[in-house]
Amino acid sequence: MSELSQSTRKLISRYQIWHQSLQPKGDSATIHVDEVASRVAAFYEKIREVVDWREEHLMRKAAIERNLKRRLLLKQNGDDIATPLVSELIRGGHFPNDKIEESKILEVQKAIDKYTFILENAPPPSVEKLKFQLYDWILGVAACEVEAILDPPQREIALIEHMHETMKERIKLSSLIKISEAEKETQIYVAVQKALFKFDTPLINYNLLKREHADWKNLPPQLLEEITKNIYQIWEKLEKTIFHPLAEKFYRICEKYDTPFLILGDVVSINPSESQKNLENPEGLENQIKTAYGKRMGTLKERLSRAALYATLSIFVTKMLLALAIEVPFDKYVTGQFSYLALGFSIIVPPLLMFFIVLSIKPPKKENLQVVIMEVMKIVYATERKDVYEIKPRSKRGFVINSIINIFYLSAFIISFGLIFLGLKKIEFGILSTIIFLIFISLISFAGVRIRERSRELDIIEEKETFFTFFFDLFALPIIRVGKWLSGQWAKYNVIVVFMNFLIDMPFQVFVEFLEQWRYFLKEKKEEIH
Repeated sequence: MSELSQSTRKLISRYQIWHQSLQPKGDSATIHVDEVASRVAAFYEKIREVVDWREEHLMRKAAIERNLKRRLLLKQNGDDIATPLVSELIRGGHFPNDKIEESKILEVQKAIDKYTFILENAPPPSVEKLKFQLYDWILGVAACEVEAILDPPQREIALIEHMHETMKERIKLSSLIKISEAEKETQIYVAVQKALFKFDTPLINYNLLKREHADWKNLPPQLLEEITKNIYQIWEKLEKTIFHPLAEKFYRICEKYDTPFLILGDVVSINPSESQKNLENPEGLENQIKTAYGKRMGTLKERLSRAALYATLSIFVTKMLLALAIEVPFDKYVTGQFSYLALGFSIIVPPLLMFFIVLSIKPPKKENLQVVIMEVMKIVYATERKDVYEIKPRSKRGFVINSIINIFYLSAFIISFGLIFLGLKKIEFGILSTIIFLIFISLISFAGVRIRERSRELDIIEEKETFFTFFFDLFALPIIRVGKWLSGQWAKYNVIVVFMNFLIDMPFQVFVEFLEQWRYFLKEKKEEIH
């Protein structure tokens, strides 16, 4: 039997606590919503997922944030928001029916009260625009806390802490990099969250706030007032942490070595109470790793297919509506350049591009599994020799070299978009249709690249670059970078999402709540008959 490392023992202990928390807690009252109303609401949420698509693990948090904003807009303060908010989330299928304890309502309300207090009492900003940005930022963090209350991420936090402790020992900085040990640890903590679970900025902000203030969920009034007074400085500090100059270097190392931690988490979570005994047997552990790797591979394929479908549908639906509402009328009655060929081409090509990007995704090489097994063993067992990953500063380029590189990049940008523009002109695309087509091609390209990157979640072996890869990157990178910028704007200004939020969401939720109450009324009348 091999000796387990101290960090592995801690992980097992944390997983055992998580597993115990899943056990039924006696006769605690749980929140129930009407099944018929729930089916109607869940169907609507599926439509929203297509229109307002984002990565699968962020959909629930996005729904919480959307509902919070709507309810705070209708009510000037946060009083009595928790009950209808939680009920709506359960009806929408984001949380299970009859599983969440009613006591959670008070916790959710307390969290909402904390964030509304900060919003209402924050000092006036230097620029009016910052007030609206703070509102979005605070409610993004609030949504994370509400989600954590209703479905505590104990297992995820345990694995994050485990990887963080391990990577602290392994990542070393070049003597040329001058940052404090505390700063280094924070950057590893941020990178681990991004690498393991693809947490977004609000989630990382929330975890950093909890790390800074151990009592963040139950802030004393005096501390809450102090945080509110300094909220803009706290926000700025967190932004600097997340967008640190070295953040990408920390992330790349953690992203490369996250697979063994994910697999170890899967192995331990099967039976936490017996996992210590199972892990002490290297042969048995190897078989468990192979099983967990195979399962995760299957899940990954399903998730990628779903992501590709939803991303394509989201952009396709928006493209169709834009074509019918703006492009066709503009080309027909303003420029007189309407063409059915151009219209069909602009609608069909973006989904086809996504299809070919997904088709080009290759599974990990066979030898990757053996490397994963070896890396898991290194983590699980206590060894004297530790792997070290060094972070070095970027080599500085002179003014001349830098100028030449920028000229080449600008040339690639002009050639990439220029060739597409000329091709569209030949098939009689109008100027507005051309601009919209370029926007959608950029968005699809970026979404496709994100999905390709996600497909390498289990890869440890680095992919060798070929001449074709270099040539493709040279001309595709400008389009992908434009798509990255546009996706940020898309999330803020998606016209269809804005339309749904203000003209459909509110009346639909009123209808669903009425339907639920009507169903309860009918049940009461039926009971009176007997």
